[in-house]
Amino acid sequence: MAVLSSLLFASTRLLAPFRLLFWELAVDTRITWLSLSVQRCYTSDTSVSSADHLSSGLEKYKDLQKYFSRRLKAAYHRFSNVPDHSMVFGHHHMYFIEEDGIYRMDRRQSDLEPEQVLDIGQVSGGQENEERKQRFQWTVQRIRLSPQEKHLAATLKFSHREELRCVVVRLGKRHLLPVDPQPVILTLEKVFSFEWATDNVLFYTTLEELRSSAVYCLDLTSSGSRITPVYEETQPDVFVEVALSRDRQVLTINCNSRSSSEVLLCDITRSHLEPFLVQPRQLDLLYHVEHWRKWFIMLANTGPGQEYQVVKAPLSEPSKASWDSLYAPDPGTVIKDMDIVGDHCVLVTTTAVSQLALIVVPLTHPKEAYTVPLPSWTCALETKKPGLAEKQNVLEFLISSPVHPPVPYCLYPENGLLISATGDGSLPENLDNYMTTRLEACSQDGTLVPVTLFHGLSVESLRQAPLLVHVYGAYGRDLNMDFCPPKKMLLEQGWILAYCHIRGGGERGLTWQRQARVEGKHRGVEDLQACLHHLFSSGVSSPSLTALTACSAGAVPVGALCNRHPHMIRAVTLQAPFLDVLGTMQDPSLPLTLEDRDEWGDPVGNPKHRHIITSYCPFHNITPQRYPSMLLTAYSGDARVPLAGIIKYAEKLKTVIHTHLSMQPKSEWEPAPSIVLNIQPGANHLGPEDFEQILEEEALKLAFLYTELGLEPPRPPRRRKR
Repeated sequence: MAVLSSLLFASTRLLAPFRLLFWELAVDTRITWLSLSVQRCYTSDTSVSSADHLSSGLEKYKDLQKYFSRRLKAAYHRFSNVPDHSMVFGHHHMYFIEEDGIYRMDRRQSDLEPEQVLDIGQVSGGQENEERKQRFQWTVQRIRLSPQEKHLAATLKFSHREELRCVVVRLGKRHLLPVDPQPVILTLEKVFSFEWATDNVLFYTTLEELRSSAVYCLDLTSSGSRITPVYEETQPDVFVEVALSRDRQVLTINCNSRSSSEVLLCDITRSHLEPFLVQPRQLDLLYHVEHWRKWFIMLANTGPGQEYQVVKAPLSEPSKASWDSLYAPDPGTVIKDMDIVGDHCVLVTTTAVSQLALIVVPLTHPKEAYTVPLPSWTCALETKKPGLAEKQNVLEFLISSPVHPPVPYCLYPENGLLISATGDGSLPENLDNYMTTRLEACSQDGTLVPVTLFHGLSVESLRQAPLLVHVYGAYGRDLNMDFCPPKKMLLEQGWILAYCHIRGGGERGLTWQRQARVEGKHRGVEDLQACLHHLFSSGVSSPSLTALTACSAGAVPVGALCNRHPHMIRAVTLQAPFLDVLGTMQDPSLPLTLEDRDEWGDPVGNPKHRHIITSYCPFHNITPQRYPSMLLTAYSGDARVPLAGIIKYAEKLKTVIHTHLSMQPKSEWEPAPSIVLNIQPGANHLGPEDFEQILEEEALKLAFLYTELGLEPPRPPRRRKR
């Protein structure tokens, strides 16, 4: 599915969910989750002093970190066999990923050994010798099969790099020796998105300095191969990617900024693959195109309040003048995504009570649309891309939450039948003791802000429980709420998990995002404050037992709240935090500064914007007072968030805390809050990918939280001796 995600693109200050291959725990199992904490490299306490204090800061958490590392490994092992959609199905073969490459099995002869079609060791040979030795640091990101399974294309990622390498493999008959991989035709560097138009034609985009602006066509029909440019985007804030319609009839070139869209199409059922324009770019018009019979079915923000609705247009005249509304959701319901399944349009929506639901729109009779409820705990939904030979009239998907492992479902839109893999929708394990509660907090201007709460006891019994609050609120992105074993472990240890869906994110539609952009950024901070106040006043935990966690741009409301109301939280963990908004946005030489002006404003050319940014910027509003303890994660190879800004923030914070403490009478001295700065050399904005590093970093985060909140770590029950 991922329709609307193409309108949000990658060149933002965010940590996107990504795939991790946990080979140490289980073969072929991939878990989707948000990149976690950071490897310890450089730490500091609040005294402005020498390296002795830096190393002593680390020692403070060392023993607990080892303990939690063991617990986390057990947690991941426990959920190593959760279902996913990593396998790719062709006409006759099933393709899957293992540690050393891609394999396939013949679906007609299941007794045969798997055949390797790509050896990662072969394609890593173009790097330096040291990288050859570390070939298992390459991971497969995405696989695409050509229509008749003649070729396979796959993107590979090397540790600490954002650029991807695309490998094209010619698929032939099974080799006599199953260990011999299929021949690699060629490799393409810095590929971002790619799709097969025909068995011999591959369209792809490249990523250069966080910008994807060029589309190319690889033609394998000629002798050897030929690459020709197809499209070049000149606007710096436009991100380009290619996609294939679900029925594989149309290839789209999606050119999206944060405020407008432009889509070009190629009808791949014809020999002529020249792209044509659907609707020229128009300010504040966003749209995405799918294909059905002789029509284009689109999601466009032409509904009430400039929210998304479903429209259709004939193939012969796809421009906006021909758009005809098919379905507009009721007030309070927001469309999050769309798929065309047979003769039905299936919409993923958020209801007025902030729950996910499916709405099925029969394309032949759109007025007969109906809603398919999902389990009340559902917070994330991932659809499966149909295989080459699979039926197009069923939608397969996984539902999950941060503490609920994925559960497979099938929807048959023709009759509204919804079937779970377990038959009754039950989970792989008993989660009846854990509750999902949806609250609303009243912000300063009267807006109701959704809060999702996961807990083991009733809300009335949560006053003494530790609380971990998650927040983001930028770029129209929803909080990541995929299943995460460490979150499940915290819930089992008595924690409360709160997810605050503040304005600036996309949880309640495009209007929700627009209200907290540029001149409205303060609303996100006010929303977060309101959420905490509502939780405390409802009997959920207390400030002394509360920690905030955020990543990237989510650090802005967190940092601003720490400046304004530091007494509301005890500890904070931030990953790749964007903290110096003013300094970054007034430096056009930095990556994303120009692209991000729609989100944060232009402090150089607009005095009003400068005044607004200065009023909330976390770095520029640090003042002598008692701050919560902080664990700051930074990556030296991060091109999205400048490392210098994070270091400056940490040093300034230590200085003002030291100043504040020195002004207090000795009789009122309290232990100084810990400010821990971790810088991992080489890693990019997405953080580490090595499983052992991830374990250590998440263990450090847990050790920090337990120490700073004054909690005793739970000990596993001892086994009775017989």
